[in-house]
Amino acid sequence: MIRVKDFLKNYKSTFAALILFTFLQTLGTLYIPTLKAAIVNNGVLRGNISYIAKVGAIMLLTSVLTGGITVWITRMSADASARISRDIRQAVFEKVQLFSVNDFNKIGTASMITRATSDVTLIGDTTIMFIIMLLPAPIMAIGGLCLAFLKDKVLAMIIVTTMIIFLIIALLMGKKVIPLFKQVQIKMDSINGLFRETVIGVRVIRAFNREKYEKSRVDAASSAYAENAVRINKMIAILEPIAMIIINGGIICILWIGGIRAGAGVMQIGDIMAMIEYCFLILIFLIIGVMIFMYIPRAQACAERIDEILAINPEIIDGAVIEPEKGENAHLQFEHVTFQYPNAEEPILSDITFQSKAGEITAIIGGTGSGKSTIANLILRFFEVQGGCIKIDGVDIRKLPQKVLRNKVGYVPQKNFLFSGTVAENIRYGMEDATQAQIEHAAQVAQAHYFIMGLDQQYESYVAQGGNNLSGGQKQRLAIARAIIRKPEFYIFDDSFSALDFKTDAKLRQALRNEIKNATVVMVAQRINTIMDADQIIVLEDGKIAGIGKHKELMKSCEVYKQIAASQLREDEMA
Repeated sequence: MIRVKDFLKNYKSTFAALILFTFLQTLGTLYIPTLKAAIVNNGVLRGNISYIAKVGAIMLLTSVLTGGITVWITRMSADASARISRDIRQAVFEKVQLFSVNDFNKIGTASMITRATSDVTLIGDTTIMFIIMLLPAPIMAIGGLCLAFLKDKVLAMIIVTTMIIFLIIALLMGKKVIPLFKQVQIKMDSINGLFRETVIGVRVIRAFNREKYEKSRVDAASSAYAENAVRINKMIAILEPIAMIIINGGIICILWIGGIRAGAGVMQIGDIMAMIEYCFLILIFLIIGVMIFMYIPRAQACAERIDEILAINPEIIDGAVIEPEKGENAHLQFEHVTFQYPNAEEPILSDITFQSKAGEITAIIGGTGSGKSTIANLILRFFEVQGGCIKIDGVDIRKLPQKVLRNKVGYVPQKNFLFSGTVAENIRYGMEDATQAQIEHAAQVAQAHYFIMGLDQQYESYVAQGGNNLSGGQKQRLAIARAIIRKPEFYIFDDSFSALDFKTDAKLRQALRNEIKNATVVMVAQRINTIMDADQIIVLEDGKIAGIGKHKELMKSCEVYKQIAASQLREDEMA
């Protein structure tokens, strides 16, 4: 099973190089105070100008080299961070593509978006901060203390004391801050979920004048997030002045005791200056390191949330059969299929058996909640059946790779979702290499060509995300054109004509007849006049088949169908 930490292993050589150069950078930074002390002790106090020039040149060269190494570390860290984020995000995306609808529901859409964006970004940012800011802290502390003890043990103990005081305060503060960090991403999920719901449902919100209510929900979620963030920032803000007090207190002690020791001839002025810089560098790097260290639990929480996605075993597993052999009789078969949604009290479909041959239109009709759309979803294997099997060309679809199965299908969903882009791009979504002529032909069959030509940019006109700048009927026709352009073996129309007027509906069905004459068609419908000429009509009631046959046969034999017809047709149409 892949975990977030596994992605870091792919960059072992990069991290090894960064650790090496961070060590060199730290040594360079620590070497400068030593050179400065030498200039004061052996140059300034003795009036040796040549020595000052010589050591000053070495100090300048050290500064330039250290600066160059710092730039290289920053660039390589940023590159490694970006690559790790890319790898994790790509792995999450690829894993999510294998999920069934039930698998999606385990995480939730809002949380999935947060994890794939905010969480991954935070992991990448923490990686670069760890290398640039946290990694040098222990190296600086150990190296600085070694040099300090070489200069003067008494003053070195002052530095050690200030370090201990600061670390105790940071530890006490960390116990309060770290739990708050772990809650931040969870609260961000809530905000993202509400924003997504508010944007998608803006028309319903306005229609019912519920703007104030939705605002109160968003405000409540945002306030909970802000409360956490403010508490964290307050604690971190307190840490900074405390740290500066400790640093300045340490420097005062070094100047005081160092002055006494210099007066006694135990140490030199330049060594006191070096000790002050060692103290300042060690504590500054410790402060930065502690602050970054506090972010690690948040990154760890993000990693655990991403691990949760990567650890999910997809409900639907690809089969091994590459391509089924085409049968002579039935292209699509349902054999005693039973399906129940998770946490449902009873199956939505029970013992469903029927077959549909090539060139036939099989219509499915029934009341709300009877399982019509579920049948369409099961054919595409968005869900896995619990009983029985579904066969395509004589092969159980569970034995087929999902890509092979879905390449055979042209699907028009109940909710006609379009993608941001042009009209042509949305139709071409059904066939990536479609020509303009093929796009226009599909649009003509779907009765979409006329309204497209009336748009400002025609086929290059912009479509907003979800198709929100088009009417329901226009979106529906583009979705139909997207399925037609594939020229698949199977068509699934899930209540795909409900937004069309009767005239457009009749024209579209007539044009479709010629286009899909060699394909197997499953048509889920609410309106009887849409399916009256179907080759067979399956009537569902409470998840079971109440009748199968043509329109006239069902009008005589199926009471459920007659009731539906009576609610939709005039008496002369029923006759």
